[in-house]
Amino acid sequence: MARQSNSTWRKGKRNSNDSLDADPGTDDIPARRTPSEQGRYRLQVDRQTKGSYATQEAAKDAALAIKRAYPILHVAVFDAQEGQSELIALTEA
Repeated sequence: MARQSNSTWRKGKRNSNDSLDADPGTDDIPARRTPSEQGRYRLQVDRQTKGSYATQEAAKDAALAIKRAYPILHVAVFDAQEGQSELIALTEA
């Protein structure tokens, strides 16, 4: 027996909010906000920037506080002008 080619056989449901002239997906995607980095020294946790600081001491203090609370994390202070990153490690005392 041959299969009938009926156009209504696989007709799907349409949602009421679907429209034919709508541009798919351009208005639904929110724009990613880029953080404005103000300070020279950037605090990085697992290689993701979490904050920026004007002085190296302030950035190191924040990094040490995070490292003490979560020693398994990779915590670093990145100097944006020099392009150097300093890894923060807990010293055994």
